[in-house]
Amino acid sequence: MSAVTSVPAAGNAVALAHFAARLAFETDVSDVAADLAAGVASIVVVDSRSLASWEQGHVQGAVHLPTALIATQAGSVIPVGVTVVTYCWGPGCNGATRAALEFARLGHPVKEMLGGFEYWAREGFPVETAGGVSRRPVDALTAPVSGAACAC
Repeated sequence: MSAVTSVPAAGNAVALAHFAARLAFETDVSDVAADLAAGVASIVVVDSRSLASWEQGHVQGAVHLPTALIATQAGSVIPVGVTVVTYCWGPGCNGATRAALEFARLGHPVKEMLGGFEYWAREGFPVETAGGVSRRPVDALTAPVSGAACAC
């Protein structure tokens, strides 16, 4: 008996709905990096972590808006009509999910960035601090070290 198929895969219609829905709610660090590098104006990336975490390093070009402040400050920080992309520390943290929920409550189109700041940094994308912008070496477990896109 197969451990994989002991529960059968979903039927085609259910699978289509599920995977399309996931892509409507989630994006990944590579796609966010590509949009930021291209100057895409229809997204704004929001770091929902604490000030201490933000100062330790954040996505270059992100807006700092901790989850607890979204309800009261989003109106003055987030342009109307843009898609908000939330992130927190990483896959073990649901802070980006909570932040996305707050933006959805306010009526903003929103997606969560899978992998969070951890995978942003591990994939070698620009990390900003008060000291400037730096890039860490690419972690071979998360992205091609050649710098080429994974083409997934």
